[in-house]
Order: sequence, then structure tokens, then C-alpha cells
Amino acid sequence: MTAHAPTLIVNARLVNEGREFDGDLRFADGRITEIGTGLAARAGETVIDAAGRRLLPGMIDDQVHFREPGLEHKGDLATESAAAVAGGLTSFMEMPNTSPPTLDRAALDDKYRRAAGRARANYAFYMGTSTGNIDDIRAIDPLTTPGVKIFMGASTGNMLVDDPDVLDAVFRDAPTPIITHCEDTPMIDAELAKYREKYGDDIPVEFHGEIRNRAACIKSTELAISLARKHDARLHVLHISTADELALFERGPLIRPDGSRKRITAETCVHFLRFDSRDYATLGNFIKCNPAIKDASDREAIIRALADDVIDVLATDHAPHTLEEKQNPYLRAPSGLPLVQFALNAALECVHEGHFSTAHVVQKFAHAPAQLFDVKERGFLREGYHADLVLIDDTPFTVERSQVLSKCGWSPFEGRTFRSRIASTWVNGHLAWDGTHLVGEPRGMRLAFDR
Repeated sequence: MTAHAPTLIVNARLVNEGREFDGDLRFADGRITEIGTGLAARAGETVIDAAGRRLLPGMIDDQVHFREPGLEHKGDLATESAAAVAGGLTSFMEMPNTSPPTLDRAALDDKYRRAAGRARANYAFYMGTSTGNIDDIRAIDPLTTPGVKIFMGASTGNMLVDDPDVLDAVFRDAPTPIITHCEDTPMIDAELAKYREKYGDDIPVEFHGEIRNRAACIKSTELAISLARKHDARLHVLHISTADELALFERGPLIRPDGSRKRITAETCVHFLRFDSRDYATLGNFIKCNPAIKDASDREAIIRALADDVIDVLATDHAPHTLEEKQNPYLRAPSGLPLVQFALNAALECVHEGHFSTAHVVQKFAHAPAQLFDVKERGFLREGYHADLVLIDDTPFTVERSQVLSKCGWSPFEGRTFRSRIASTWVNGHLAWDGTHLVGEPRGMRLAFDR
């Protein structure tokens, strides 16, 4: 990190730790140095007048697939982190289903080497699980990874773990939080066989949510929770997509009034807030993802669960595929959406619609990931913390393909108008996005964990 001129942001509407308040914020050498009101500019200091706009801590995305190594034709650490900072996401945690998969310390270290000097956002990488790497999981240094990821349904690649003894060992012995993709593969395979019998190879995409159905999600989530309770493991269930699963989780803040933390937590993703099964008719494979986008009633229930603190974290599950790949027929079109660039805009639409406050978005998309994964000195507007900041401008814009920075070159939000845009993003005190363009060199740093 190189030295950077001290900066003072004045006349901002700061959003932090459940509050929105008028104030000023100063940062220097990559850290927030002062938060207050009426702060006076100092000699040599850059002054930015926020003119009443909202200033947020940078978002922390706990679930992305940036495709490197092995799938760089879809995306890589440089291109996808560029899209992330343009979307106000200043830190990301990347999944292990790359090629090769991240199943041992050597593969994990390789990803950190690849990110250094290339990632525009701060970065961390999960360790994955297979049926044969339990010794690698037991040997994990908790300071090197946010957690251990288990694909309890065969979503992508060959990392399905459904052996009861292996699952029991992971939940018993993992030294970090356990992160799960919960879908029951035999149930999905049985449904797919029924639709193949009826439609052959021409299954309409609108049946994706019936093939990867709610029963498969519920069964797998119940199994993960039962294992976590058996071993008192810290479990984080990713991308909740159904109303039915919500009853399985504890309502209330991630950090309880007595200071303890929930042991079993839930996450959902922005596409489950903005799309439902009716959108398959117009978007088709462009919203095909695993778990599947389901009914409008599920979408409405998930939004309420975020507001009511049943769901603890909001993320993206950013998973780009090329336009050519997505234009294949349903059975050959891969699952996954590019989302990081417009995820915060999409979440803020829920604020404009009156579902919850900006402070609630910040809690779910910045504070909670930092708290859940013990991220050191990020995710909050606090003196001494890293200066990862996002300035929001409530000026509408319509998403166009020409704006997309992800390597895949398309977005499921094309043609949608958002009422808020990202005016500026700072990463470690350096301007990374000025509202229309990327700025400077990559300044992302490896995330540190306070464990």
C-alpha cells in the first residue's frame, strides 16, 4: 500500500450500526481517523462535499464465484473484483469450486497469490470439501480462510459430499464456520427424470424451480442443521430460496443482547429479492441458478425474513457464465448469474419500496458478514477501521449491457431502472470507482480474521 493524501468527506449522511446521522468522516493512510460533525479541513487534505448523500461502509460479499483458476473465460479475479467495486462491494469471499478445486492448503495459497496485486476489492477464499480431504480440513489454520464450504447438493463440479460419515466428520472437526449449499441431489435427479420423460431434451426453463424444488432444499437444510446441533458447530446456510426453510432458523439479531452469537445462521441473495418464477417467461436461462428462483410468495417471505432478522446475511452468489453458454437450451445452459455490480442497487430498491431501512441493508450486507466471519477491522464506519467506503447518489439509472464490467458482458438486470447509484467507492482509502469509471491500480488486500 502506498501513502495517500488525507481525505475529508463533509456533509454526509452516515449510515452505520443501526443509525443514519449527518456528519463528516476523515481518513488517511487507508484508515478512518475521525468521525464527527463540523470537522475542519487541514492543509493538504482532499475535501469531498457529500451534499447530504448517504455514506456507507463497503459491502462484504460472503459468496462469490470469480472462476479463477481454470474457468477464466467466464471471469477472473481482476475482472470480477472490478465489477464488485463498481457496485460498492469492497470485500469478497470466494468459493472453492474452481478448477482445480480448493481442497488443500496449496490450492488455497495459490488463490491468494493470484489475487495479490490484481484484485480491486479485498479478498479471502474458502476451503472446499470432498469425500477425501478431511485431514486437510482438520489441518486448517483458522486465520487463512473464512470457512469450510460443503456442497450438500451437486451444484457445480464434482464436490458433492453426501457420505454420512464424511459429513459427520466435517461438522465434528472443522475449525472454522461451516458454509453449506443445501439441496438434496437424489430428489432433484428424480424430478429431472420425470420432466425428461415428458419433454425429452426440450424441458422449458420455467420448470427449473420445480425440478430443483423446495422439498430438496428443505430436506438438505434440515440435515445440515441437525449435524450442526449434534456437534455444536457454527453453520451458515447459503442462498435461502424458499419460505418453507425460514421456520428452521432463529429469529433475532446475529449478536444477541447478552453478547453471544447465533451458532446457526442463514443467508439469502439479491436475486431472490428481485426475481420470482414469473420472470422465467422473459429472462429464461438468464435467471437459471442453483438453488432455483421460486415463487412470488417465496420472494415476499424472504424479504420479510430479512426485515425480521430471521435471515442474517445478504450476498450475491455472483456466478458468471458467457452469453453463449447461457443461450444454450435449458439442459445445457449452466446455472449462475453475474450480480456483484448491481447488487447493492438492487438491495436499495427494497429501501425505496419501504421494506426496510438503509441501515438494515448495511447490517445484512456489511456488518453481519464481518461479525459472522470475524473479519478484522472492516464492515463498519469506525475510527481505526480500514477506509472501505461507498457513497450513494439517489439518481435513477437504467442498466445497459454496455455498463457491465464482468467478463461475461451481460446482466440479468439489463433494462431495469434503479433509483440509487454508486457515486464513489473507496478501498483501503483509495478511490476505486468514481461513479462512471474505475480509478487507479488494484488496491485490494487480503482479509484478516480476528479469531
